[in-house]
Amino acid sequence: MNVQTWQLKLAKQFSPNYVRIVQGMLCLAFDRAIILGLAKKNPARMIGNIKSKKVKIDFWTLEEFQKVISLLYKGDYYEHYLFISFWLLFMTGMRIGEAAALQWDDIDFETGMLIISKTLYYKTMNDYKFVEPKTQASNRTIYIDADTIKELQEWKAVQAKVLPNCGFVLSYNSTPTSKTTLPRALEKLANLAGVHRIKIHALRHSHASLLISMGENPLLIKERLGHEKIQTTLGTYGHLYPNTNIEIAKKLTGVLSYQSASQSIANYTSNQHTAMYHKEI
Repeated sequence: MNVQTWQLKLAKQFSPNYVRIVQGMLCLAFDRAIILGLAKKNPARMIGNIKSKKVKIDFWTLEEFQKVISLLYKGDYYEHYLFISFWLLFMTGMRIGEAAALQWDDIDFETGMLIISKTLYYKTMNDYKFVEPKTQASNRTIYIDADTIKELQEWKAVQAKVLPNCGFVLSYNSTPTSKTTLPRALEKLANLAGVHRIKIHALRHSHASLLISMGENPLLIKERLGHEKIQTTLGTYGHLYPNTNIEIAKKLTGVLSYQSASQSIANYTSNQHTAMYHKEI
């Protein structure tokens, strides 16, 4: 097998980051083959990996999301389902699989605590299962705001009239939200609202950008999003801090104050090289 040819072929179909992951797995396989005596060298390691490409994230501003969410009529059952789905994703930054797996028992309306402990693997309407979250850090507890609590309680009451025993938060038909329903609706709504189209995962990015615009600490954003490392958070959203240095400069203004000395301390600070410069000016 010509690994370099294979690598270039993959690069035409998939993103550089994905190709790097696949090649990394191939590299480990060749390392194992060498240990077992099945190969003499590791061509995947010899040719090296392709350069990773930094992808600019896409997101909606608060104003853009407001234009979209305002189109949905909560008096219509299905539109109310779309409303709460998009609201929850935008206001929590949950991954779509995490939101699809969310059950009413995961929410404490009194404290505003929301537990994320699973994600949904969805194949068909009748073939789905709960699986472990993406990383250990993805197992997390976040707190939701008072407005989101109110919207969820309102949706729960409406849903109960149609589906009395539905355990899923984001469901209009007793089954979890499918992987195509919300993306399709989001695309149509974007066109109607006159805003650029984004993928459903970009609502997670939109939540992060909202928190950044509010001046939230990157470490707190990391924990809320369930990132394993702070480097992931900063690497993904660092460019959204364009005025960070300006803000630092503003905050430093006035921090340090002093009272000017009334006389020289030349006797303590002078030496033979600087004594001549101690003089009144």
